Amino acid sequence: MRTSRPARIGQYTALLAYLVFLAFPFLWLLSTAFKPPRELGSLHPTWIPKDPTLGNFRQAFDEQPLLHAALNSLLAALAAAVVAVLIATPMAYVVARRRTRLAKAVTGWVVVSQAFPFVLLIIPLFLVLKNLQLINSVPGLVLVYVVWALPFALWMLAGYVRAVPPELEEAAAVDGAGRVRTLVSVTAPLLAPGIVATGLFAFITAWNEFFFALVLLKTPEKQTLPVVLTHFIGAEGVADLGPLAAAAFLATLPSLVVFALIQRRITGGMLTGAVKS
Repeated sequence: MRTSRPARIGQYTALLAYLVFLAFPFLWLLSTAFKPPRELGSLHPTWIPKDPTLGNFRQAFDEQPLLHAALNSLLAALAAAVVAVLIATPMAYVVARRRTRLAKAVTGWVVVSQAFPFVLLIIPLFLVLKNLQLINSVPGLVLVYVVWALPFALWMLAGYVRAVPPELEEAAAVDGAGRVRTLVSVTAPLLAPGIVATGLFAFITAWNEFFFALVLLKTPEKQTLPVVLTHFIGAEGVADLGPLAAAAFLATLPSLVVFALIQRRITGGMLTGAVKS
């Protein structure tokens, strides 16, 4: 069915407007990061800095331990993504292949749990971590991120497992492979795009997370990058705009780079997970 020319123009216009809407915050952040203080206080701001400078970046690194905070965020995000995927993959296989009431109940609980606000979870999580002596520690933060990422990872990977034809697993069983061998040698390789997509979403969620890190980490040398960014805001709520924009721009780069490198695999994984056999 062919689309009329006015309809195509309307579609492209809407798509362009959506792209501009998405790109505006990042472009304005980039512009602000390179502006000197004189231009930041101008009553007539411009998109392109008239006198671009790297002073905001130097000031940001001088005022706050950005590299150390970025390392803490990287370790916590990577560990949370890997552990969440390792736990969610066999769980998703069981939920997808066992069509029992328990599996349906687990799936329903996963969906409902996503509606819980952070405030309801932070108190019980804090008490659990306190009993485990994991308060103010990166491993404790990783444990929280894994718990928070597991429902979404389980729900997402279950869709990919359902897209894998059961006949392949039945053929492996005929050849003498057990459940674990079938999952590792047959199903897991076919789930690679979905595993990568799920791991990336878990990584980005942990990298950008602020609330749990703010509550659980008190020592400055253990704080993550989103928490350190708040240090550029003074006690009276006045932000040091130039260094803050420079630090925030640097904080967005890892997510953008990782997404750009594996976007094809993510797209393939999402399309695969959307098709049921």
